[in-house]
Amino acid sequence: MNNQERDQPPIFRWIKTECGRAKYADLSNRSGFTAKARLGWFVVIAAARDWRLPNPDQSSES
Repeated sequence: MNNQERDQPPIFRWIKTECGRAKYADLSNRSGFTAKARLGWFVVIAAARDWRLPNPDQSSES
């Protein structure tokens, strides 16, 4: 595991697109109940949409 992977939130295992990760970062910095509810809803939808995509953080080399 490299430094970049260690610095990222564990949720990035399920949110794989660059725009999804940017939106997650934006929503996670907001406070309040409605903001946290929206973040939870976003994570569920984003993870479901990105489920089949390859993880960009894992190298294809073994």
